Amino acid sequence: MRRRVKVTVLGLALTMAPSLSGAEERVVAPGARVEKLAGDFTFTEGPTCDAEGNLFFTDQPNDRILKWSVEGTLSTFLQPAGRANGMYFDSRGHLIACADAKTALWSVAPDGKVTVILDAYGGKPLNGPNDVWVRPDGALYFTDPFYDRPWWTHHTMPQDGQHVYFLPADRQRLVRVADDLKQPNGIIGTPDGTTLYVSDIGAGKTYRFDIARDGSLTRKTLVVEQGSDGMTLDSEGNLYLTGHGVLVFDKAGRQVDRIPVPDEPWTANVSFCGRDRQTLFITASTGLYGVRMRVKGASAAK
Repeated sequence: MRRRVKVTVLGLALTMAPSLSGAEERVVAPGARVEKLAGDFTFTEGPTCDAEGNLFFTDQPNDRILKWSVEGTLSTFLQPAGRANGMYFDSRGHLIACADAKTALWSVAPDGKVTVILDAYGGKPLNGPNDVWVRPDGALYFTDPFYDRPWWTHHTMPQDGQHVYFLPADRQRLVRVADDLKQPNGIIGTPDGTTLYVSDIGAGKTYRFDIARDGSLTRKTLVVEQGSDGMTLDSEGNLYLTGHGVLVFDKAGRQVDRIPVPDEPWTANVSFCGRDRQTLFITASTGLYGVRMRVKGASAAK
């Protein structure tokens, strides 16, 4: 059952960020400003968009998944929620969630029914799936860094390193596809399923990989000397990195825009949402923010 969550939702008197300035043709819509939509969270993460344009995101320490509807109302979708972190919708409308509580990957049906997809590799528990991207055919990639959580009973890393994994659409065999990163975190792929971006937040770098037909990753290329918590792409192929505000880079790795989020110590993740996928939603520490964009999200590209 969904129930309303008691949070402070700002109405017409939204807190506005300072005007943004930068490149001549910015990705932010002309005159648009960052708006605070809701607050009183502990730490927000995992923004992702369903087929109708509704935004789902997590308040991880409070163990809940929340929904910001296209009408601008906030409700709780699932609680408890496995301490969900990164999330992404598959083509069936199921929410794939990195359920950090038991270092698992979940599939959550529209009615809230949970199915555990996996929770181990090589006979050992995963470190703690952090972020996930679902390929158009249903296959998925996820990062598995190690962040010692206060809700765990163990405090040492179960795996032999922090890696990136691939699970085919048939979900029969989990494959490790990147084992040379220090601490992979944010992950996103292109709508055509041919390119994957992975942030190595521990090394302060973000890479681009070609996706081979068997799901393996080839042609690792440094995109930018910048790590990121969460990431997304827009319809022009620009890459959005988070941490302190949002930095936007073109395909060549040149910074083309910067979106500050004042008064928040950390910007965790971003996602294009809304009916036309032209609003960038930002989960930043204790608040949810939105800004109208000139561009659409990559999945909405025509």
